[in-house]
Amino acid sequence: MASAVSRRRFLRGDFSGGRAPLRPPWAIAETSFPELCSRCGECMDRCPTGIIVPGSGGFPVVDFSRGECRLCDTCTAHCEPGALSGVARARGEPAWDRQAHFTEACLSRSGVVCRSCADQCVTRAIRFRPQAGGAFLPGLEPALCNGCGACVAPCPVGAVEIRMPH
Repeated sequence: MASAVSRRRFLRGDFSGGRAPLRPPWAIAETSFPELCSRCGECMDRCPTGIIVPGSGGFPVVDFSRGECRLCDTCTAHCEPGALSGVARARGEPAWDRQAHFTEACLSRSGVVCRSCADQCVTRAIRFRPQAGGAFLPGLEPALCNGCGACVAPCPVGAVEIRMPH
């Protein structure tokens, strides 16, 4: 049975739920997040890289165009209502279920040598692989990608997105 579409998702045209905002690391389920988050701004104020910004309704979202997430736990440590779960982090759960994705705008797909995304990837999840008769293209090792977003801002054409894996 399909789940009901909320009014907000309906008005945004998001019938599948695939456009859910990217909340700070270790956020509780989106269905409960708006009820529990008090919009106090502590996570935004405390984020050392400044990537947590106010989103729709003042709720915190992550903006990787501003930098990367260090997965430092500062935001969860200062979330008194518990919308960011320090318990999930302590159990070793991943910060989120999103990973890097390369769009068609990637310069390497046009034969331009660019590896800015891989240069910033601390986990070495992005690797450029040779293609028969063409340029090296980016590939992702999903098991290594933690969704930190370090690859997003350095891309000169905005071809890297952090989103749900296919």
